[in-house]
Amino acid sequence: NFKSIYDLELEVGRVNLFIGENGSGKSNLLEALVFVSASESNMLANEFLVSRGLRVPEPELMRSAFEEEGKEKDIKINIIYKKKIHDEYSFQNDNNPYSKWVSFSLLKNESDHYWNKAKVSEIFEESEKYTSIAHYYYDCKTKINFKNFIIYSPENTALRVFQKEGQIQPLGINGEGLLKLLKVINNYEDKSYINTIIESLQLFNWFEDITIPTDISSMEDKVIIKDKYLYREFTQKSANEGFLFILFYITLIVAKETPKAFAIDNIDASLNPKLCTKLMTLLTDLAIKYDKQIFLTTHNPAILDGINLNDEEQKLFVVSRNKKGHTRMKEITVENKPKSSTNEPLKLSEAFLRGYLGGLPKGF
Repeated sequence: NFKSIYDLELEVGRVNLFIGENGSGKSNLLEALVFVSASESNMLANEFLVSRGLRVPEPELMRSAFEEEGKEKDIKINIIYKKKIHDEYSFQNDNNPYSKWVSFSLLKNESDHYWNKAKVSEIFEESEKYTSIAHYYYDCKTKINFKNFIIYSPENTALRVFQKEGQIQPLGINGEGLLKLLKVINNYEDKSYINTIIESLQLFNWFEDITIPTDISSMEDKVIIKDKYLYREFTQKSANEGFLFILFYITLIVAKETPKAFAIDNIDASLNPKLCTKLMTLLTDLAIKYDKQIFLTTHNPAILDGINLNDEEQKLFVVSRNKKGHTRMKEITVENKPKSSTNEPLKLSEAFLRGYLGGLPKGF
């Protein structure tokens, strides 16, 4: 009952990619996770939701507005972690002007079923680690990473003007705070983090090096970029837009201070198609290395060629709306991946453009 998502069940992985036509509901799923995150923080005020990337309409339209009698129904979101922990969230709003959302959450009895099915012995075997079932629940819940979930939509201006910091730290939804976070990473005792960022920027053939200030408290508001073809260095203000976007994405995944789970809307913005493919592979590798869970939307077919459907941690979903307007999401797997008319394997990008995957407009 959340926006265009009337009723939907989805099994997600570590890296999740969503494709579909405009208005199909890709972002609505991500916004539902922001709602859960806000509930966990007990911060459901509009200003909190907006600062985390949620488009906040009137309360009646936050619900699925397919039937007028449903305008006062609760929004319900369930999060299940490895079939052990089942968190159920219920959101209410009286639809009055300036009224705020109220949430209720509980652990459903599926967890009790888990204990009743010969698992008690495992608890006693691990008694030194889990002194009580409550501690076990808490430990599992900390693995559900949605408490600080944010939808990032980086913008060129925010990435280019380093003086500005966002309401959310360390990184705002449009990329605010990037320089400060780079300084923090550059001061890690373990230099592998900053080295990963620099090495990842080798995606650009012209890139040679980047110099990041180390003094976090200084007012220095620039990084120095070295182009191997130029005799003079330059700052981020003169850098290619796509370079800044990729610098942001890599920093977001590598940093210790960023959320464990987050979304990036339109991951392909300002990027060359072949670069999109390589970026998708790189982000997946980094997500595994730095233990992040990411949700991505795209309209660029080239992004699809960077995902490996043989890996169960990588998921591709085609988003559409049924005859009633409800958002539907179909997972593309190795088994149902389309083939050509001659039964030859097809690139996912080609299958998408041919309409074999779905997710394309049908009105013209």
